[in-house]
Amino acid sequence: MADAIHAASASIDTSLRDRTIKKLNLRIVLFCFICFIINYLDRVNIGFAALHMNADIGLMPYMFGLGAGIFFIGYMAFEIPSNMILHKVGPRIWIARIMVTWGIVSCAMAFVQGPTSFYILRFLLGVAEAGFAPGVLLYLTYWYPAKERGRATALFMAATVLSIVIGAPISGWLIEAGEGLFGLHGWQAMFILEGLPAVLLGIVTFFYLVDSPQKDRKWLAEDEKAWLLRELAADQKNAPADTRHSLREIFRDYRVWMLTIVYMFNGIAVYGVIMWLPQIVKSIGDLTTMQAGFVSAIPFVFAALGLVFISRNSDRTGERKIHTAIAGLFGGLFLAASALAPNAYIGLLLLCACAFFLWSYLGVFWTLPTQFLSGAAAAGGLAAINGFAQIGGFTGPYIVGWVKTSTDSFSLALLTLSVFPIIGFFVCMSLKARRD
Repeated sequence: MADAIHAASASIDTSLRDRTIKKLNLRIVLFCFICFIINYLDRVNIGFAALHMNADIGLMPYMFGLGAGIFFIGYMAFEIPSNMILHKVGPRIWIARIMVTWGIVSCAMAFVQGPTSFYILRFLLGVAEAGFAPGVLLYLTYWYPAKERGRATALFMAATVLSIVIGAPISGWLIEAGEGLFGLHGWQAMFILEGLPAVLLGIVTFFYLVDSPQKDRKWLAEDEKAWLLRELAADQKNAPADTRHSLREIFRDYRVWMLTIVYMFNGIAVYGVIMWLPQIVKSIGDLTTMQAGFVSAIPFVFAALGLVFISRNSDRTGERKIHTAIAGLFGGLFLAASALAPNAYIGLLLLCACAFFLWSYLGVFWTLPTQFLSGAAAAGGLAAINGFAQIGGFTGPYIVGWVKTSTDSFSLALLTLSVFPIIGFFVCMSLKARRD
């Protein structure tokens, strides 16, 4: 009899959990996912604009590499202040502000006249976007229990690859179809038409998001809200004794800096590939801009599959560190193999395998810092890791531009990029981490 009662109770709890998490996914993750698609597209569409913009405004390869990367200097400089403000004023207001600001600057990219204005607007775009990704990651910790966070993070991070799967052909099409629209070049029309949605979604964000479960009055049922608050409270109670709570403590914790190195080294490869992939693909053969967009999207289909598969397996096992490390190792090895491939078609296939692993760490990685950071330290720590690691976003595109200018070879550039996530594997494996 007691066993039957226990089984019935467990069944009710499981049903309540499933119902609550489904609501969270539809209400929070899906909306943030859509916003992140626009965010990432406005960050990386410069790679497609470069197919025509570079010649129009006189950018050499190293100039484009510098401008593509300088975005991350502005991003890094304002990441921590942005997230600390979000922690104080609330996600709803601050995320809305971020989106409206970056949308305006993204539209302004249509009017660059040469290297100087290109550098300035890319820097300002980084300043405007600073805090969005870590802000949402922090926001998810307000709503999701630790055991559910890996999959929620992966669903959110999947936007980084889906934005390219969807955005690559759209960007290619806009550049071709937008030529002459309002007297603009196609790449100018693309910047405006892809920047405006961020402004509109920013306004929606202000009215749509709810800062925390405690402030929700509308969309969670009472039993769902009670279950969620109970789970979140249990996470706080069961936090390990060495959990950091204050902002000052994060800079004294070696684990923050080790995770920053891991994220930075993976980012060097990720952004080096993203920013230059349209030009790499275009160099394969006589492709139109739209065709180059479709081909550029192929590896990111595999990236999305890897992101979901690895995060689900990590949630199932409760293991985080090894999943993150292995993703970087195999991503780097396949990237090196693609650089040494005997022909372009095998190289593209190996690049798809690289993308499957190299992007898959995104869903798992962000569960690691929240194992030992909470409160203000979580807000500052997530921003510090994401912010300082953006040096990788600057370094990767610049390395490709410098190597391409010096050797006229994309293969050597990709081979150079592959070294960094492999080193990140060893750094990650040396980290002391626990299972969830």
